Amino acid sequence: MARIRRGNSEAVHLPAAEPPSLEPGTAGASARREYERRKARDEQRLREKWGRLGGLAVALSDERQSTKAWETGAIGEERLGARLASLAGHGIAALHDRRIPGSKANIDHIAITPGGIWVIDAKRYKGRPELKVQGGLLRPRTETLVVGRRDCTKLVDGVLKQIEVLRPHVLGLPITGALCFVEADWPLIGGFFSTQGIHVVSPKRLAKLLTQGTAGGVDVARVRDAVAKVFKPA
Repeated sequence: MARIRRGNSEAVHLPAAEPPSLEPGTAGASARREYERRKARDEQRLREKWGRLGGLAVALSDERQSTKAWETGAIGEERLGARLASLAGHGIAALHDRRIPGSKANIDHIAITPGGIWVIDAKRYKGRPELKVQGGLLRPRTETLVVGRRDCTKLVDGVLKQIEVLRPHVLGLPITGALCFVEADWPLIGGFFSTQGIHVVSPKRLAKLLTQGTAGGVDVARVRDAVAKVFKPA
């Protein structure tokens, strides 16, 4: 077991990492594979349906929205992955597209800073992210995350679940969650907020938050390798 000390606090125990450093993963890799798989399947169906005209049918047909969505997601993850990689000079390490053990689900990005760990979900949605608040004094307060006209509150729940999956493997270290909307209609100034403790931000704002968290005693390299050993590339 490795001992990781946070400032003057008590040491935290994590499984010893395997040298050398483990594979950081490729941002958007699993989403892009799924896109290519679905695209090939859709094209094969067209070829079977149209026979000798199958090639022409493929050329003239638009991609199915359910297929295109996987490419859209992959691009968002790839762009955010590049942004996170640029923060290495600030002592920040990132793992990308990590498979949740015992599940087909994955975590888009895990960033490790000297101040703690971040679980980050990348989304490439159109529209402006907003927080709609209802209730308060006389009835229960509810918070709804809306992007454009789309209710995206379930995305917050997803990040919270990912945090709980990661928590037993980094006992004692602080974990922060973020939903990063790539290419959203953010206002020129501000517009960022938190809901249920999850930051809703742009890539630029996320980078600023991560670099602000560089004060602390977390052994970034060792935590990165310990997490990568459990959460393998998807």
